[in-house]
Amino acid sequence: MANPVLTRGFKEQQGPIVDTTDRMTLGGVGRSTLILFALFLPAAVWGWNQASVNNFPTWTIGAILFGFIAVIAGALRPQWTPVIGPIYAVIQGALVGAISSVYQSAYGEGIVTNAIMATFITVLVMVILYVTRTIRVTERMRSIVFGATAAIFVFYLATFALSFFGVAMPLVWDAGPFGILFSLGVIALAAFNLLVDFDLIERGIAQGAPQWMNWFAAFGLTVTIVWLYLEILRLLGKLQRR
Repeated sequence: MANPVLTRGFKEQQGPIVDTTDRMTLGGVGRSTLILFALFLPAAVWGWNQASVNNFPTWTIGAILFGFIAVIAGALRPQWTPVIGPIYAVIQGALVGAISSVYQSAYGEGIVTNAIMATFITVLVMVILYVTRTIRVTERMRSIVFGATAAIFVFYLATFALSFFGVAMPLVWDAGPFGILFSLGVIALAAFNLLVDFDLIERGIAQGAPQWMNWFAAFGLTVTIVWLYLEILRLLGKLQRR
């Protein structure tokens, strides 16, 4: 996400172009991303069937922790992402499926479908904005998006840790005006992460990054899209409560 995963890996690959056919390509990134989502979706169906509003499995705590660890590991050791990525897709797929099932149980039919559609439309719009250069990714934008994303990541990690001690952030998670604005801001940040992700992939391909970077890029995109979906689902839940 502006992407801390993709940013570090790309920086590690800067340098002279290597004369080899084993390079990062757009097709390779696309194939790797499709493989991750092919693993993600069946796991999401399984997770969906394991949870409800009155039955949230305890294994989800471990899945949440793994998600944080996987993002950190992918940022620090991008070469590991061909292994981390598929494992992340399965575990987070199950987690997202369970969360989605709880939201549908709590708020009724349609909320998950609407969240999926909104996520798809957002990704499509950001692709169009990037390809047409309607919004140009500058160094200043990269810095702002990276800093804001890192701050949100730390905030969520701290919130998760404090929840074990019964400490909550009511203004952020409730359905009041501040909570709605917070969700809108995070959704916008996730969307801008997509622009920076696309830019990093384009630059990586242009500089002849090694082939394993296909998996690294696919992992980063998967993290961003999953994050975007969950934030949209959270916002829809807040709006339902109002």
